Amino acid sequence: MALDDEFKSATERVTQLTKRPPNDIMLQLYALYKQGNEGDVTGERPGFADFEGRAKFDGWNKLQGKSLEDAKQEYIALVEQLEQEEAW
Repeated sequence: MALDDEFKSATERVTQLTKRPPNDIMLQLYALYKQGNEGDVTGERPGFADFEGRAKFDGWNKLQGKSLEDAKQEYIALVEQLEQEEAW
């Protein structure tokens, strides 16, 4: 399966998890997804009162310079890990 197909499949499977991952994992998934689709973060950092927006921006910004392919592979691996943890 091609990387883009695996990535798309992982984005669909993550929504079918029976347990919601912790917030830090959700932020990691978000950042990897954005980096895998759009590359490095763009735009202004959200304002002080936008806690969620700032956390998402900061998480994505930490991946600056990571290739789209690497981000997609890490996203796929994280989803697979979450699926395995649910299987236990």
